[in-house]
Amino acid sequence: MLAEEFGGIVEEEVYQAIQSGEVIESYEDDIPYPSVLILGRTNAGRPIHIVSAYSREDDLAIIITVYQPDPARWIDYRRRVK
Repeated sequence: MLAEEFGGIVEEEVYQAIQSGEVIESYEDDIPYPSVLILGRTNAGRPIHIVSAYSREDDLAIIITVYQPDPARWIDYRRRVK
């Protein structure tokens, strides 16, 4: 997260983005746990994508990756440019 292309992302920004976030993609077949792509914004309005999984067995949310989406590759940060 600290080496992010558009500037480092700190844990507080991840927390803020999750709090305001919405699931924009779902990966039900991911192993070992299904995962989702969340689009959220920090309190400063920075868009953040978070790939997260949930282990029901352990009642544990797992953050897989966090990045600021490239606007050249995303439409409104919600849909991939084709």
